[in-house]
Amino acid sequence: MNNVETKIKQVLERLKPYLRNDGGDIEFIKFEDGIVYVKFSGACSCCHMQELTFKEGIEKSLLEEIPEVKEVVNIKNENSER
Repeated sequence: MNNVETKIKQVLERLKPYLRNDGGDIEFIKFEDGIVYVKFSGACSCCHMQELTFKEGIEKSLLEEIPEVKEVVNIKNENSER
């Protein structure tokens, strides 16, 4: 694991308690070509506030804190596409 992935995981770990309070979680999938891939699980995977949480919480934090991150992609669960 490289240094950027370590930083990404640290940021996500700091944000996870907020998601877990609502019964959800987030998983780091990979970092490739400046793009972070994550996946919501639990209550977050089908929550109507998922996009706001993603954009204003997860994506914003990663982009602001880690210069190497150029984009964040939320890999949607098949169950969440309703």
